Amino acid sequence: MNIDFSQFDNLELNNIGNWPPLAKGVFAAFAAIIVLGLGYTAIISDKIVRLDAVAAEENTLKQQYQTKYHVVANLELFKQQMIEAETLFAKQLKSLPESHETPGLLDDITFVGTTSGLDFVKLNWQPEITQEIYIELPIDIEVIGTYHEFGNFVSKIAGLPRIVTLHDFDIAISKESNGLLNLKLEAKTYRYREASTQ
Repeated sequence: MNIDFSQFDNLELNNIGNWPPLAKGVFAAFAAIIVLGLGYTAIISDKIVRLDAVAAEENTLKQQYQTKYHVVANLELFKQQMIEAETLFAKQLKSLPESHETPGLLDDITFVGTTSGLDFVKLNWQPEITQEIYIELPIDIEVIGTYHEFGNFVSKIAGLPRIVTLHDFDIAISKESNGLLNLKLEAKTYRYREASTQ
């Protein structure tokens, strides 16, 4: 198939009606491509971007709906868990000594130590350490006894009604020896900060 390109010579835009059919077809195709390109750019591309944004928003809203539906469907369970958490918190709060109870804690530790067979060398309060929601009350303890008496002492400390934690254990042979050991440790109890301001 031979195309005569001479028919494209001397074409004038103001005389399109007299153009040969092939030239009219090429011009119409070119014009259609331009119109489609401009139409896509001006109208459709913005709509596609908007559609993508709306589709992403739809996914986000579906996830939010599912989360809220889960909360609503389990609302009674969440309320029950909240009551249990508040009860547990109140119970734990009662395990923390109040400021007027801290001297009695030293008496409890002394009693636990002597009933375990230990001799106290040192039992002193250290400066309070203020944390975000509680206050640490450290106690330096030094006792002399046997290894099994130490175990009994630590076990009884854990059984006290108030929360007491033990830290920085250091066991050495006692200067008096006789098979006795020297135990140095730091005990900490805690006080709820709001309770101290009431």
